[in-house]
Amino acid sequence: MELSTDFLIIFSTIIFVSSLVHGSIGFGFPMIATPLLAMVTDMKTAILYIAIPTLLINLISIYSEGNFLEAIKRFYPLALIGMIGSAIGTQILIYSSSELFKLLLAFSILLYLFIQKFKIQMKWIGEKKTLSMVVFGLIAGIIGGLTNVMASILIIYSLESKHSKKEIIQSTNLCFLFGKVTQIVLFTFHGSFTYELLTLSFSSLIIVVIAMFVGLKIKDKMPKESYVKVVKVVLFLIACVLIYQTMI
Repeated sequence: MELSTDFLIIFSTIIFVSSLVHGSIGFGFPMIATPLLAMVTDMKTAILYIAIPTLLINLISIYSEGNFLEAIKRFYPLALIGMIGSAIGTQILIYSSSELFKLLLAFSILLYLFIQKFKIQMKWIGEKKTLSMVVFGLIAGIIGGLTNVMASILIIYSLESKHSKKEIIQSTNLCFLFGKVTQIVLFTFHGSFTYELLTLSFSSLIIVVIAMFVGLKIKDKMPKESYVKVVKVVLFLIACVLIYQTMI
């Protein structure tokens, strides 16, 4: 199926903006790109379009924080558990086309914003580290497999585990990376990728590299508080639109 010029422009814009935000704050690409694409297509197709760009973005984010191998060594148990959850969520997504996944994505975004607003504390996470890692890793993986958004769950875990900003960025991106590899393998096995989809995905990597480079520069210069506020407003509006689309 030939893609329209309008769709290509929309897709390129979404990829650029989402990559720019991710480079600036260390996360956000799937959380922004997925719901925006889901507005013009279905959830499964939206996830397929950004699967390959997400891999590159995760690698850049982990590497840019330094100590790449050390980050993998420290956080791979959480990522492996998330990988299992992602496999479960992806399998459900492959065999179902329910529009309710848009509602789940909207809920994930609102949950993230709610946590950030009220700074909810869950002390048992720090007290029962192994159990909390399994619970949050599995839940994040399943939701990530279904909606492409793990951040809301992983950020709760990271904040309650007293991770630094660097550790939060590396752990969340490593989980995304492992989960995305799982998704791509399962989607490939089930023949979900088309030639047009792969061509557009690989072509978008040029946009990703440029936007991430600019975003990483912004991260060092722009006041984080102001930037994050704008991102939160945009996410809230996206969540509202997704809920509206699901209800009508």
